[in-house]
Amino acid sequence: MERSMTDFIEVFTQNSIRIKDGSRAIYIDPFQMKTEPHDADYILITHDHYDHFSPEDIGKAAGENTVLVVPEKMEDKAREASGLVRQIVTVRPGIRCQAEGLELETVPAYNLLKPFHPRSAGWVGYILQAAGKRVYIAGDTDATREARAVRCDIALVPVGGTYTMNAEKAAELVEAIRPETAIPTHYGSVVGKPSDGESFAGYVKAPVRVELKLRF
Repeated sequence: MERSMTDFIEVFTQNSIRIKDGSRAIYIDPFQMKTEPHDADYILITHDHYDHFSPEDIGKAAGENTVLVVPEKMEDKAREASGLVRQIVTVRPGIRCQAEGLELETVPAYNLLKPFHPRSAGWVGYILQAAGKRVYIAGDTDATREARAVRCDIALVPVGGTYTMNAEKAAELVEAIRPETAIPTHYGSVVGKPSDGESFAGYVKAPVRVELKLRF
């Protein structure tokens, strides 16, 4: 069987993602984890809502040397997880930086018209280099100017609507970004229907490929 170019990416509930980059394990927004791997080198948090910042699930993913990366405006709240990780690093939207050996970029993540994720909150999406690919994890966002300017090989975008883009709007964002592969997230549990991933795939136009990876 031919291997997918995204075999190094797993998607769990909501925006809970695990990326393997060689020997390193990078988690984003671990939530409702069914196992306790304790193998995270890095855990990246996009914002402080309960389905993205879950100390219980951070504890399941974290090992002895885990670095927790959070937006700087949630630094105080992140202390709830301080006993679970070796170090907490804060980041601002719209920067390139190195977080304890992990090179990353942050992209502002916010709603355009909805009140749930205001731009003033300082929440983020992340761009990482992993397995030779440039990977964008959008977080909870709409199709903002900053999101449309992202250039990446793989884009993980929310499609569940209500608090973020819906499937159609997310496909419009992917059309602007034009990655090789798009992976829908943030649907089928807290918000959105299990079929939203398939709806998203139907809206996305070639040559962008869609891979449905979210586990229910």
